[in-house]
Amino acid sequence: MRLKNRVALITGGGSGIGLATALAFLREGARVAISDRCRESLNEARQQAAASGHELLTIEGDVSRDEDARRMVSETADHLGRIDILFNNAGILIEKPVHLLPVEDWDRVIDVNLKGVFLVSRHTIPLMLRQGSGVIVNTGSVNSIVADYGDPAYCASKGGVALLTRAMALDYARSNIRVNAICPGWVETRMFRQEADTRGLSLDDYRERAGREEPIGRIGRPEEIAALVVFLASDESSFVTGSLMVIDGGMTAI
Repeated sequence: MRLKNRVALITGGGSGIGLATALAFLREGARVAISDRCRESLNEARQQAAASGHELLTIEGDVSRDEDARRMVSETADHLGRIDILFNNAGILIEKPVHLLPVEDWDRVIDVNLKGVFLVSRHTIPLMLRQGSGVIVNTGSVNSIVADYGDPAYCASKGGVALLTRAMALDYARSNIRVNAICPGWVETRMFRQEADTRGLSLDDYRERAGREEPIGRIGRPEEIAALVVFLASDESSFVTGSLMVIDGGMTAI
C-alpha cells in the first residue's frame, strides 16, 4: 500500500501503460482518475477495475485542448479531493518523414505529446503548490534520448518532454514537487499495434521482429512500465527528481 490515500490523475489511462498504471496504483491504495479520448476504452477500464474490486473515476477529454485539460484536473479534485500524483501519459504516433509530413499531422503530434503535458501540468501544479507536495511523472520514450527513422514529429515531441521534465523539476524542487519522466522502449500497447498495421505486419510478426532488436530478447509489458511509475510516485523515490528513467530492455545501450 505504497500509495495509500493518495489521489492520482492519469492521462491516456484507457489502455496500455496508462491502464496498467491505474490498476497498479489502485492495488497500492491510491484513488485514481483516468482520462482518455476514447469513451469505449474508459468504459472497459472501469469494468476491469471493478472486476478487481476497485473504482475508477473516468473523464473523457483531449489533453491538447486547454479546456479539456482544465476540466480533467477540476473534476478529479472535485470528486477525489486533491491530486497528489499526475501521470502525463497520453500520446500519439504519426510516422512520416519530414517531406511527407503534413503540417496538420506535425501539429497534432506536438499538441498531444508535448503541449498536453504542459497543459495538464499547468492546471495541476497550483493544487500541488497549495498542498505543499506532489509528484509528476511524464511519459517520454527512448526517442527522448535517441532518434529513429521516419518519426520526426514523435522524436521532436518526446525530446521536448525530456527537457520540459527537467525544467519543471528545477522550478518546483524547492516546493516539494518532484518531476520525472519514464523512457520506455518497445512495449505492447495500442501504439505498438498501430505501428504493426502501418508496416503491414501481423501483431505476432511485429512482436517477434521488435523482440529481436531488444538485447533482452522481447518487448516490454505495460505492467512492467507501471511498476516503474509506482516507484516514482511513491516515497521510495523521494530523492529522485529531474530524471529520465530508461526502461527499454537494453535498446539504448547498443
